[in-house]
Amino acid sequence: MQIQLDMSDIKNVVIYTDGGCIGNPGPGGYGVVLLSQGRRKELSGGFRLTTNNRMELMGAIVGLEALTMPCEVTLYSDSKYVVDAMELGWAKRWQANGWRRNKKEKAVNPDLWQRLLEVCKKHEVRFQWVKGHAGNLENERCDYLANSTAMQKNLPEDKGYVPERRAEDKEVQRLKFQ
Repeated sequence: MQIQLDMSDIKNVVIYTDGGCIGNPGPGGYGVVLLSQGRRKELSGGFRLTTNNRMELMGAIVGLEALTMPCEVTLYSDSKYVVDAMELGWAKRWQANGWRRNKKEKAVNPDLWQRLLEVCKKHEVRFQWVKGHAGNLENERCDYLANSTAMQKNLPEDKGYVPERRAEDKEVQRLKFQ
């Protein structure tokens, strides 16, 4: 059964997001600013060991998950990784291919891509790239929220983060099994 929505009831929301790490991987944070009908909400969070890309994704996810009803959303991010993967259909293609970028490479962060794709089904979302550190006040605010969160003590564990093995570690493993 498909639900018909009266488009006049849908709110327009602007979301700015940013994410980053102190080191990559390292302690990370994300910042979100939601703007709608003259109202503003700021959100932030982080993890003690994660990556820049995971935090960029978390910013988008948390911003969209904060919406309590279907909305028409313009989501601004300075992450080409997030914007291009969503606007150019890469994330949907990775999902359709069993979270593989191609025959040889697995997609990175499938847990977060899955979550982002799911929350996008509830809204009309357009992802827009904005140049980071270029004076956009809302992007700068998100950057501040992300960085100040990443510096906090006692951040939780990012249970979805799987560290990439370094080339040296892979070589040691290869030699052990010869």
